[in-house]
Amino acid sequence: MDQLDRRIIAALQHNARESTTKIAAKLGVARTTVHERIARMEESGVIAGYTVVLREPQDESRVQVCVMLEVQQKETNRIIKRLEAYPEVKLCLSINGEYDLLLSAEAPRIEDLDVLVDELAEIPGVIRTNTSVVFGRRIDRK
Repeated sequence: MDQLDRRIIAALQHNARESTTKIAAKLGVARTTVHERIARMEESGVIAGYTVVLREPQDESRVQVCVMLEVQQKETNRIIKRLEAYPEVKLCLSINGEYDLLLSAEAPRIEDLDVLVDELAEIPGVIRTNTSVVFGRRIDRK
């Protein structure tokens, strides 16, 4: 993949239904170039498919937090299994550095997340947590 492929992917991630003609015009290349590159990336598996992303109802605002967990290494798998039981936890990443896991969690109210963070800290094997509230999304390619 080169820079043009990445720019095409970014355009598709923004709007997968946009025509190759419009993408080509935005990127300053020929329509056939965009069409051929998309076909090649689909064939090679770089582009695995397309999907529909549903918008959250306007009346259902959500609060999001990022929680970093330091855990006892031998307890990591058991802790992750426990985290799967919390519907508020949307993402769990294994990371390096001072903390071991990074969670993204969402709920309708900050009070719900306050309870969640307290419960996470009580899981056996969790040494400590560090939580940040998300104010806004600057780039979101979901």
